[in-house]
Amino acid sequence: MPAVLLVVLAAAYGAGAGALLPRAAHRLSVAAGEPWRDRCPRDHPLRGWAGPAACKECGGAPYGPGTLLPLAATAVACAALAAAAGAEPELAVWLLLAPFWVLLVAVDRAVRRLPDVLTLPLAGAAVVLLGGAALIGGAGSWTRALLGGITLGGVYFVLFFINPAGFGFGDVKLALVLGVALGWYGWDVLFTGSFAGLLLAAGYAVTMLAARRVGRKTGIAFGPFMIAGAFAGLVAGGLVAG
Repeated sequence: MPAVLLVVLAAAYGAGAGALLPRAAHRLSVAAGEPWRDRCPRDHPLRGWAGPAACKECGGAPYGPGTLLPLAATAVACAALAAAAGAEPELAVWLLLAPFWVLLVAVDRAVRRLPDVLTLPLAGAAVVLLGGAALIGGAGSWTRALLGGITLGGVYFVLFFINPAGFGFGDVKLALVLGVALGWYGWDVLFTGSFAGLLLAAGYAVTMLAARRVGRKTGIAFGPFMIAGAFAGLVAGGLVAG
């Protein structure tokens, strides 16, 4: 398949998948211990998890995040991953994971929470799917992917143990799936992607402090930076492997 066509198809897939995220983002954006949202602000029942965050019984009134941003973010992410990885088996894995990573970004930004219902199944799915990619003849190593998940999860567990106010246990679980994905391409990619996440978070924190938008003890949602760094690492890894 021509590279340009592959990128266009990946972008179209990403746009379609991203358009389905707002309702799930709204329903999952609750504090720990609270049940998932099942009603709109006017108490009409919400049906299903996929689709726009708008209530038909309220005349189509929006009740959660808009569609444009997740649609655009997922489309761009999928297109970039396709351009980097090419027609390798692991591309299918990245395209399946990408919408869920965008969903995690939306939820963590809203309520500073990374739900177990997403992070843990994604880690298991990444292991299984990359195992299939390895059997087909992907450009990476399944064994190294497993070790990458264990390693990055262990690093974040130590960070959580040392500074639980700065890192949540959800970050530890997210690190498992990101480590598996980054480890597929190599230890250098694992280091690059994980370090990029830390660097992005540090830059954001410094900027917010300088602008006096946050205090020194104000917590930030770390998941979006972890995912952004991992995305950069996967793009770099795909380009090198290709």
